[in-house]
Amino acid sequence: MGARNQTEETQFSLLGLTDDPALQPLVFSLFLSMYLVTVLGNLLIVLAVSSDSHLHTPMYFFLCNLSFADVCISSTTIPKMLVSIQTQDQSISYAGCLAQACFVLNFAGLENCLLAAMAYDRFVAICHPLSYTAIMNPRLCALLILLSVLVSAANALLLSLTALRLSFCADLDIPHFFCELAQVIQLACSDTFINNIMVYVAALVFGGVPVSGIIFSYTRIVSSVLRIPSVRGRYKAFSTCGSHLSMVSLFYGSGLGVYISSAVTDSPRKMAVASVMYSVVPQMLNPFIYSLRSRDMKGALRRLKGRVPSLL
Repeated sequence: MGARNQTEETQFSLLGLTDDPALQPLVFSLFLSMYLVTVLGNLLIVLAVSSDSHLHTPMYFFLCNLSFADVCISSTTIPKMLVSIQTQDQSISYAGCLAQACFVLNFAGLENCLLAAMAYDRFVAICHPLSYTAIMNPRLCALLILLSVLVSAANALLLSLTALRLSFCADLDIPHFFCELAQVIQLACSDTFINNIMVYVAALVFGGVPVSGIIFSYTRIVSSVLRIPSVRGRYKAFSTCGSHLSMVSLFYGSGLGVYISSAVTDSPRKMAVASVMYSVVPQMLNPFIYSLRSRDMKGALRRLKGRVPSLL
């Protein structure tokens, strides 16, 4: 079995979630529905925040960027899967596979950074309410977004470019519905020690640092809220964190679930199904979590709905 150099026209095969032809129409319909809900819901959040002056606050500024990242990561993975099912062609080019892996890493890293920035915003709002406007000024918010974008892009490019040095064997089947870099590395015939070390370090940094920041923020938040004398005041303070805490629990909880499932099962197909929980479901539920829990968002959506007939 000879190794193929990365410069050759290599074709990978994305095996998807099932190889049962009878289930393909169901999978297509399910993921098409989830994709449409994700895109429409998150774009609605972006439109509502952009058009309503009541939502021009740091929290909703970060939410707007999080919704944009959700649309991007879903658009990177699901359309290719839908096309593959429709055309019965599971192949993806070497360049296309690495590009998809790069974009997934980029937007997933961006989501991590944004969730940490939102946790810091809630920490300042509750623990330092009198200085909130001065601390969370537009310059700092824009700087946090810019830093998140640059760090995520640098990490994604570094991991993807190092994969260019790999050579691949004849078996190029990826038991997944998108090109996940770890799965691509496993198919290489050449030495992957450096690639694996970089993936582990990146996972530790982009998993450990944001999670540590979120835990620190909420530890201080809980400590401050418990010192509030009235029950109503404590409830009001906690309610401002409810939507963000729900998103954090869903995003990291689903990721932890996939990690645990990978440790207890040796079936790549089952891992691919489990990965839907962190690569598709959180992005789809984000608009519902914020629109249902936030009174300001509900009001903005009602005002947006009222303006639609006049625009038409």
